[in-house]
Amino acid sequence: MRLTGTGHASMRIDTDAGSILCDPWVNPAFFASWFPFPDNSQLDWETLGDVDYLYVSHLHRDHFDADHLRRFISKRATVLLPEYPTSELEDELRELGFTQFIRTRSNEPVELDGGLTVMIQALTSPTDGPIGDSSLWVEHNGVRFLNQNDARPTDLSEFAKLGHVHAHLLQFSGAIWYPMVYELPVTARTAFGKQKRERQLDRTIRYIDDLKASWVFPIAGPPCFLDDELWQFNDLGQDEGNIFPDQQHFVDHYAGLGYDNGVILLPGTVAEVTADDCQVTHPVSDVRQFFADKEQHLRAYQERQRPVIEAAKASWAHPEVDVLAELKRRVEPLLEESIYMAKGVGGPVRFDLTDMAGAEVVESIVVDFPAKQVRPYADEKVRYRFKTRRALVENLLHSGEVDWVNSLFLSCRFSAARIGQYNEFVYSFFKCLSEERLQYAEGWYDEHEKAVDAEDIQLGDWLVQRRCPHLKADLSRFGIIEGETLTCQLHGWKFDLKSGRCLTSVGHQIRSQPADS
Repeated sequence: MRLTGTGHASMRIDTDAGSILCDPWVNPAFFASWFPFPDNSQLDWETLGDVDYLYVSHLHRDHFDADHLRRFISKRATVLLPEYPTSELEDELRELGFTQFIRTRSNEPVELDGGLTVMIQALTSPTDGPIGDSSLWVEHNGVRFLNQNDARPTDLSEFAKLGHVHAHLLQFSGAIWYPMVYELPVTARTAFGKQKRERQLDRTIRYIDDLKASWVFPIAGPPCFLDDELWQFNDLGQDEGNIFPDQQHFVDHYAGLGYDNGVILLPGTVAEVTADDCQVTHPVSDVRQFFADKEQHLRAYQERQRPVIEAAKASWAHPEVDVLAELKRRVEPLLEESIYMAKGVGGPVRFDLTDMAGAEVVESIVVDFPAKQVRPYADEKVRYRFKTRRALVENLLHSGEVDWVNSLFLSCRFSAARIGQYNEFVYSFFKCLSEERLQYAEGWYDEHEKAVDAEDIQLGDWLVQRRCPHLKADLSRFGIIEGETLTCQLHGWKFDLKSGRCLTSVGHQIRSQPADS
């Protein structure tokens, strides 16, 4: 099989039985904050988009690029559709002109024409993408690929059952706003960022060790930040707390652990993968030098994209939108229907809206989860506080955006403060600003809360429940004990083993006891 890198999590897979294009992303995402790195806009997309099959893993805008899909990807392509609980992905693709779909069942292989076999594993918790994330497994003539992109399955056993994987493509870099946007002392923010960076690299290595593929391709990151006000988020080697290490950093880190099968996939890189070998051709003469010159490449990229960023900023404001009234109209009915998420948030969440310069707060609004209302801020203590431009919230309301997490928050164009631990329910709710999403998420939490995990395992000197209370990760694979603290490395959640209390977030308790008791 031939694998052609097309940027970020995107790739084209070519076989004698057909071609598959995965997650083509070119245009900036999340309020023109994220750009693909390296730049992939100069590729021959007319040719790359003429494919037999299209796979879009989920609706994050660094995987689902509507403008690019509309303009460059053949509408004759058959879409390989993950099994999601809502029809949003299919609906959006149909609006773009795609008409042929294969609706897969999660973890069930599908035989396509010419001996090409695919299997998609869909993840469907409210914290997985916007109600979904997925991985694609492909086999042809005994050669197998797993495109895990940025999905985080609890284990990879469903793929391993189908035979040895020859190419494993997976995320290694950050895809979040924590801790950069938090209003913390620089030393604390750096320490938290360093922990986050190390944890995401450790999680990637664990997935690699689980699957034991012949070749490992770090993909799905990092993005780059070309707006001047976000430039500091690029990892240029001066900040050990930066959560966006690049592909060369990962391959060097990976080699330092004794592995020699890491392959960098630049836009335009071609890898010919067989059962026995991987022959790679890069579009540059020296990959290491390319990354050594990273800042130079980014500055040139920034200049090319500066008009795009300025045009995006000019489009944000919609002063005709009465933010408080529109939030009341849209959010209060959802608060009335919310049981689990409203209880999980457990307090008011405040939005401070500033002028376009970000200097002056012009309006403060509270989403009061216990009272089930949206109202002006009344000088009370709040669980979370977000500060952002009023124009961005106007834009979200004007466009009817149902997922503020994967639009506003991933943009990093805000600052945040909180009292107490991280609260996943805050972010789950702001991913679910539609009745369809809210009803699904509430049902998922209801079912999840009733599920009983009866199996215990021994980790070190402790007996603990096998499945993490957060998202059921197998702690025999992802659990690490240091002293009396258990860390689940799938998402970095920590638990105090003596009390069972979650140290990372509210609302989760683990069953644990000393093994000799």
